[in-house]
Amino acid sequence: MTAAAQATAVIAAAGSGERLGAPLPKALVEVAGRPLVAWSLEAMAESGLVSGIVIAAPQTHLAELRELGRSAGAEVIAGGATRAESVALALEAVGAELVAIHDAARPMVTAGLIDSLVAGLASTPGADGVIAAAPIADTVKRVDRPRPQEPVRVVATEDRDLLWAAQTPQAFRVQALRQALAAPGAGITDESMLIERTAGEVLIHPAPATNIKVTTPEDLRVAELLLSSR
Repeated sequence: MTAAAQATAVIAAAGSGERLGAPLPKALVEVAGRPLVAWSLEAMAESGLVSGIVIAAPQTHLAELRELGRSAGAEVIAGGATRAESVALALEAVGAELVAIHDAARPMVTAGLIDSLVAGLASTPGADGVIAAAPIADTVKRVDRPRPQEPVRVVATEDRDLLWAAQTPQAFRVQALRQALAAPGAGITDESMLIERTAGEVLIHPAPATNIKVTTPEDLRVAELLLSSR
């Protein structure tokens, strides 16, 4: 392990959790006896290649997140109105050359997965990012318009052998990500899209099937079962 391989972790925890139906931010919803974000904090703290942690938190719950992050030595900053804004604000507190960004909503992340991404990026000079992702198993259809209430028309079937579902963590070179964030544009759903839009190179690292994202109450129940048996 070299100093160049060390990264700062950024945990995106400013989401409201509306789809989860929770009365408080998603990161603070309890699962398996702990707030959702606590599981990601534990993994980051156990990582051999993470030397610092920054949490982008809801402005209304900074005190709670600071208390949770204290044991891991995490710095807590107020997030922005969008994910891109929250990440940009968190990057202001990052002094390392590499950053590992993770959603608080993925509590099954492991230190091993984080280390694999950071090490893979550090050992590939031509890459700007390495992201966790899973190959798509379902047949994927392209339709003629975005998700309206009425039926839509199928216009194509995509080649699923070339499709992956992007997840977090995602590791990036900080300089490349800062440049990409300077003009994020619309429709951004993860940081790797920003790198792609600036013609940067992003590599994929296969993620385990357990690296689920908690979005709905059903997801929360699945996470509870997985974490309880860990």
